[in-house]
Amino acid sequence: MSLQRDVRYGLRIGRAEFVRSLRGYLGTTRRLIGLGVVLLFFGGSLLLSLPTAYLLGRTTRSVTAIPFFEAGASAFPLVLGLVAMLRTLERIGSVEAEDLVLTTVHPRAVVLGLMAAEIGRLSLWFGVPIGALAVAFALGAGAPSLVLTGGLVALPLVCCAAVWGYAAGLGTLRFLRCLPAVRRVLKLVGVLAMVGVAAASQFVGTYIVEPDRWMRWLLSAATFDPLVAYVSLAFAGTPLVRPVSVGSVAVLGVALALTPIGLAVATKQASTLWFTDAPTRPTSKRGRTSSGGFTAPRPFAWTEAGRIAWGVLVRARRRPRELSHLLVIVFFIGPVGTTIVQSSGDAIGVLVAATGVGLGTVLAGAAFGLNPLGDDRPQLPLLLLTTTEPRALVRGRVVAGAAVGLPIAVLAPLASVGLGTAVPRALAFAGVGVGTCVAAATFAPGIGAAYPIYEEREFWGTETVVPSTLVMIGYLFVVGGGTGLGLVVTWFAVAGNLVLTLVFLVGFGAYVTLIVGVSYGAYRYAIRRYRRYAFD
Repeated sequence: MSLQRDVRYGLRIGRAEFVRSLRGYLGTTRRLIGLGVVLLFFGGSLLLSLPTAYLLGRTTRSVTAIPFFEAGASAFPLVLGLVAMLRTLERIGSVEAEDLVLTTVHPRAVVLGLMAAEIGRLSLWFGVPIGALAVAFALGAGAPSLVLTGGLVALPLVCCAAVWGYAAGLGTLRFLRCLPAVRRVLKLVGVLAMVGVAAASQFVGTYIVEPDRWMRWLLSAATFDPLVAYVSLAFAGTPLVRPVSVGSVAVLGVALALTPIGLAVATKQASTLWFTDAPTRPTSKRGRTSSGGFTAPRPFAWTEAGRIAWGVLVRARRRPRELSHLLVIVFFIGPVGTTIVQSSGDAIGVLVAATGVGLGTVLAGAAFGLNPLGDDRPQLPLLLLTTTEPRALVRGRVVAGAAVGLPIAVLAPLASVGLGTAVPRALAFAGVGVGTCVAAATFAPGIGAAYPIYEEREFWGTETVVPSTLVMIGYLFVVGGGTGLGLVVTWFAVAGNLVLTLVFLVGFGAYVTLIVGVSYGAYRYAIRRYRRYAFD
């Protein structure tokens, strides 16, 4: 089959896949609401950044005056390649595009189509905000042509990085298919790496604003001058233009030459991965026996809800991907970590105690309560036909969540005594943590049952059901706000700065009543949803 025909078919496949992605984003009211929430949060940051980009364009007189331009230009293709590779590795558990594999088109056309669709999706999510910043910068610099030249300069780098990132991802998948043990380790390493990157990103701002000698050396070492010279061609026709160098022309030639080579490599990798079977190993014929992991220990064995909670905990240990939604918490806890690192010795103990209470409280409800019906959907026909009362099922999730959050909320304040926190203050924070954990664990099943998610999605090779993003954000704001207010009151009380006036007593009584009432109401609502659940 000719290359021209493969390109034509690949563009059709890419357009169809991209349109299908758009329909998936906008297909239901639930997704539209979630997309609106995302735009509300990240769109606000973008709007605040546009005036900064405009002023930067007005004041910049040379390319070198743009902050971190050289390091960013050098890292641009590498980051794109890593993103393409990681997007490919997300399909670690299954063959990509099963329907397209069954068509009569050449695998090269399928690879072209999938990469074109992926470039379109990345351009939608990343290109639109970057393009908006580029437009603001171009208007400030008085050079509207910068948008066009910037797109032309970026196109070869994007295509080359996408092709080779896709090829590297497919090659890694082939390697992991031969080594299942390494694949399982990589899944764990990938999750831990994601947590580490999310946490480390909270500290980058400090070094960007006040770079030290080590940071300057790192930025200088990461700069590749020919690539910087090539990216500087985007400023052609503006006062910021640089003379064309041999290095910039060489980078363009290498990118144009490597793109078809990467396409050939990706096609070969895809054909081998899609149309060959994984190597099999001889297995023992002995039947597997149960290890008795569901035998609940004390104190879980004392009550029916405790035994259900132990089952929930064991299932989470065996399928940790069901807790993947908890990674969102890292982005909310990260800024607190920056504050703890930069705080003085007198305040670090109290901050550790308060952070432990907040983290434990959030985990108490978020671990198992934000999608109870969705998590139990495969077992609901059995669960609802047993003699177990719905209240026991809901209490089981409450106990399981409390078993995760309470140790953190209690032990962190007690451990902060070693950092200088007075024992009475540590005990006060631990007592508040017990109350907030119970309230959060009771509140979460109600909000989760109000908006259940039953559809599974793939997360690093595991099909799992995750709570709605809208529910997760709403839970974090409600629980975070309530816990934060309680911690502030506790701090003023243990510091001796709290004056017991009538207004305070009325306000504090209303606060406690609201927490207890909302949590109990959510708990009763979750029980009612279980009782009234109907199968389609």
